[in-house]
Amino acid sequence: MYKRFRYKRESEEVRLKYRETFLNKEDFILPLFIVEGSDIKREIPSMPKVYHFSIDRVLTYLVEMTEIGLKSILIFGIPDKKGINEALDGIVQSAVKAIKEKFPDLEVITDVCLCSYTENGHCHIGDNDETCKILADIALSHVKAGSDIVAPSDMMDGRVYHIKSKLKKNNYNDIPIMSYAAKYASNFYGPFRDAADCAPSTGNRKTYQMDYCNRNEALDEVYEDINEGATQIIIKPALSYLDIIRDVKEKIDLPIIGYSVSGEYKMIYESVNQGWAAEDLINETIISLKRAGCDRIITYFTPYFLEKLSE
Repeated sequence: MYKRFRYKRESEEVRLKYRETFLNKEDFILPLFIVEGSDIKREIPSMPKVYHFSIDRVLTYLVEMTEIGLKSILIFGIPDKKGINEALDGIVQSAVKAIKEKFPDLEVITDVCLCSYTENGHCHIGDNDETCKILADIALSHVKAGSDIVAPSDMMDGRVYHIKSKLKKNNYNDIPIMSYAAKYASNFYGPFRDAADCAPSTGNRKTYQMDYCNRNEALDEVYEDINEGATQIIIKPALSYLDIIRDVKEKIDLPIIGYSVSGEYKMIYESVNQGWAAEDLINETIISLKRAGCDRIITYFTPYFLEKLSE
């Protein structure tokens, strides 16, 4: 004899009864690209339905988003002028102040990196430890502006240690650090680099982002960031790294965040838009992240899911 399972799949109502994984509004973190100027809401050519916002227009947009359940955002700043000073006191800090004043209960996470501020588009200034000191100063400036969580994405060795030390020294002992602990040197980042004006002008990022052939190394990176003070862990990209998400989920008891990156978004969006796949592909791929072990998900499809979950 054999077991029968098809009875669990007879109809949508029956499938729902046996369904194991569900998405909730609280699962989603919305990435936002903030630019200088005013009255700007400009669609990013390589990322349909994703926009560059000036601060005034992002405030209007966030009214719409919070009304349908948005709880958390991740801010990327794109300055008019390159330079470290712009990273220390510029568009991100201004945006955080304005957003927290209008939306005090909205969780604001700020990306901490140099790639949008360096002339060559790299995430460092050439020296690992000196870069870490600058990143710590940037993180502190974000927190002083009102950021709830800082998220270092640079992949410099020791940057979590430097950030944690700087925050503690300035009596910000309880600020969570959401570390991009396992960030791979992926081919899925192209549209983001267009959006954030951060494509490397020379070389690539393989000397600091992880080799996508490696699995065990991810746990080494995660454990080290936790030892240095990370309280939440990002795996980036997401869809090609479900094994990494599962590995980390099984080993650590901290929130795991999967970042479904720009190239993944564009690939899925165009598959649906061109009629190559059903719209349910969007749900299928994001569900896979939660099924693999993600507690939360950073995705450009966040508005789509908030609307769907509001129906």
